[in-house]
Amino acid sequence: MKERVQEAINKVRPSLQADGGDVKLIDVDEENGIVKVKLTGACGGCPFATMTLTQGIEKTVKAEVPEVKKVIAV
Repeated sequence: MKERVQEAINKVRPSLQADGGDVKLIDVDEENGIVKVKLTGACGGCPFATMTLTQGIEKTVKAEVPEVKKVIAV
């Protein structure tokens, strides 16, 4: 499951990098379906980081890996 989550994150990574940011996969809790990521670079302090997390990263990860219930930033 972790590899599939990483592949999904890699799909949104170019968009984040284009804006000077990035995302790093921290942990995948397969039992509870929770993915932990860290937003870095410009994304770390961006006022739109929450929207990026939910509308970009979480939406993509859930579409690619249906077992994921939530993506949270740490």
